Amino acid sequence: MGSIPTTSIIELKVVHTGAVFSSFFLQNLYTKVFSMGSDDIFSGEIDPEIASLLGIGTADADGPPDYESLFDEHSQDKPKKTEPDISEEVLRESFVMPDSYFQDPNPIFSNANYYKSVLAAEGEVSQSIHNIMSQFLRVSDPRDKQIYRAKLITQFWDLYTRISGKAGHWETEPKRLFLRYGLLLPNIVSSEQRKMIGSVINDNKSGEPIHYVDEWLLKVAGGYVSPLATDETRPTRRTQDQKVRMQLEKSKGNRDAHLTTLQNLQMKRKQRENLLKSKLTEISQHSRNTIFTELESLYSEDQSKGLLEIMNLARELSHIHKEMDSHYRQLNEAEQNFRRFQESAKKMGSIMEVDSSVIQKEISSIRQMAKLCVGRQGNHIPILMKNFFTSHIKDMATRENVIKELYEIEKTDPNLFKRTFKQKTNRIIPHIILIPCYGDFGICWEPFERYNRSTSRGRVSIPLYPKNLRVAVLHAVADLRWQVAKEKAQHYWMEEGLTGHYYQYFTDRKMRGDVRLKFIEDYILWISKESEGMQKLEKEVRGIFWRDIPFPQDLKDSLRNRGFVYNELYKKDMNRAASDGY
Repeated sequence: MGSIPTTSIIELKVVHTGAVFSSFFLQNLYTKVFSMGSDDIFSGEIDPEIASLLGIGTADADGPPDYESLFDEHSQDKPKKTEPDISEEVLRESFVMPDSYFQDPNPIFSNANYYKSVLAAEGEVSQSIHNIMSQFLRVSDPRDKQIYRAKLITQFWDLYTRISGKAGHWETEPKRLFLRYGLLLPNIVSSEQRKMIGSVINDNKSGEPIHYVDEWLLKVAGGYVSPLATDETRPTRRTQDQKVRMQLEKSKGNRDAHLTTLQNLQMKRKQRENLLKSKLTEISQHSRNTIFTELESLYSEDQSKGLLEIMNLARELSHIHKEMDSHYRQLNEAEQNFRRFQESAKKMGSIMEVDSSVIQKEISSIRQMAKLCVGRQGNHIPILMKNFFTSHIKDMATRENVIKELYEIEKTDPNLFKRTFKQKTNRIIPHIILIPCYGDFGICWEPFERYNRSTSRGRVSIPLYPKNLRVAVLHAVADLRWQVAKEKAQHYWMEEGLTGHYYQYFTDRKMRGDVRLKFIEDYILWISKESEGMQKLEKEVRGIFWRDIPFPQDLKDSLRNRGFVYNELYKKDMNRAASDGY
């Protein structure tokens, strides 16, 4: 590791507000400010894991599929090892609306050999699911249909697990698309629906951590993300081995926390630098003196104010530089600790390559996600069929549609993804996994990783084929809101913060059921109805949300004129602000 850069700090002192800065001084200021922090703290090759964190011919399928050599184990070429395409994740202040929501249709879903390609070389499970699928589609008696339906669900997940175990080594494109969309037999969806699914944009062009299942499995298999958390107890090993593994995970969490903070500071510095450039340009523009035309005029009133703003910006950049310098030093130390524990763990055999058992556990978690997204009364059959989903791509939870919904929600709840760490607020988007199921609800699987509660991404899942996309996404972020607040309050969650205030309301009203689900219902009303001035919540809940899940100020200003209740809440805001008790 290289040494930490030390850059001189600029401090500006102005004796009089009317002081005139020479062109030489302004140029010197410009040069010094924008050369600050340009040194690289690392020498040699950067660690790949750090680099990834920094971001450095068809036939109509309506006819019978070709079943010839369907179950031949050796019909396919050996898989080729491929590296997942890891897109650069750039921290932003808000989502960027996609340029396009669909692509030219992929004809692969109309290929008569699609079904054969999915099942080929998968052994007995492919023969079994083929037989059960044939019987399920043939029978008409409801009782028989229910029996084969249950068998089909089991066989589907067996096949899904088997194909998933080859993450990054899928022999054919249909196998990967089967994992992504749950489409096994193209004949049982309409030609319009096949065209719609083929129009979904394949690659992640947004840079946001929103993944289809096949993409998520590639990241897990490649070690780019940690597997989904489970309640299963890991096999006991030597005490020293467990200690090293825990130290390794903690050091990784500490390192990631400093990386995220530095990325946010870097973004903030860039914004201030751009503003400083603009101000320097403004004060450098001079008109000619009306009397002595060979001379330039003095600074205007606005330009004089600009000088003060330049001084404030320079002070702020100096402060940001000091913070970055501190975090670079801590990152350097955290990286050294991480590498040391990594070497110790390797020597003890604590670190193993990601194998099929890890992927199998991941699929087990994804199956549980699907169950939670569908709910008790929902349609749990995982295979894509034309009667169960829409033919309109705008109603499907594609990556682009989810970004659009999150963009709209975050405009109403600007603190949704913000977390504070060491007095610095970071905007942290969770990993969002798009599950191929007919679900009504998005869910939060975990609010953040175990050993990095401050800056790690949580795990959220959204059903790919929801009845109402907006409600499914709202349900997911409401669940995330609740779990993050609850974990933040820890064992005081029933007394403090958002969860404490809502729990007190829940118990005072002697309500029954799950307080979390009740909160989610109210949050959906808060974002979808109350933000538009439609009073749907109880007075107490509205007061809690107004303070703990505040709307942006411009929306509050608008709502105060929409009704007495909002005006009263607005006045309470002003009173709290005046008394510094907010």
